[in-house]
Amino acid sequence: MLKADLHIHTAYSSDCATPLENVIARCLEVGINCVAVTDHNTIAGALELKRMAPFTVIVGEEIQTLSGEVIGYFLSEGIPGRLPAEETVRRIKEQGGLVCIPHPFDRLRLSSMRRQHLETLLPYIDIVEVFNSRVPLSRHCAKALLFAQNHGLLASAGSDAHIAAEIGNAYVEIPEFNHKEEFCLALAKGKVVGKRAIPWVHLWSSWVRLSKQMRGR
Repeated sequence: MLKADLHIHTAYSSDCATPLENVIARCLEVGINCVAVTDHNTIAGALELKRMAPFTVIVGEEIQTLSGEVIGYFLSEGIPGRLPAEETVRRIKEQGGLVCIPHPFDRLRLSSMRRQHLETLLPYIDIVEVFNSRVPLSRHCAKALLFAQNHGLLASAGSDAHIAAEIGNAYVEIPEFNHKEEFCLALAKGKVVGKRAIPWVHLWSSWVRLSKQMRGR
């Protein structure tokens, strides 16, 4: 069985400073043997970790659309941010990827996609993230699970780690897989395991983002 943390970030994200070597070390430490690297608006870190890691790496991207964030899994090309959501999911599908909606009902996060946009994108959605360790209120995760169940969508979970120590806070126990189709079958049999992150991790992400912006000037 795999313990798959399906939402992590690396130093390639604007609000994360975790080197790829630290990601690997943390995964080996806590027994996470599958990760989806979902850096903000880039797949560069995911491609590099896939080359380096001794475990399964899904190349993903958390993409900021004009309507909220969308995750693409099994990508071969990066997708730019700030596009209409419909254009973003179309580009994911065109390269054979899977569309996942992260933290959809977290009303404390401005980047979360609202219900009216979810309804519009329903024909394209494959997966809903039903547990995200950085979502502070359990009722928001419960709404995500209910939405997935009501619409017959696959359910995922992830730590949304921006710090190495967060990796493994949430994962899905799934059978091993070799390609996208097998991944979907495995996820359908998955068991979600997770705990919530401590609230101050959001402050750290904001500090890293600001620090990177200042260095970039």
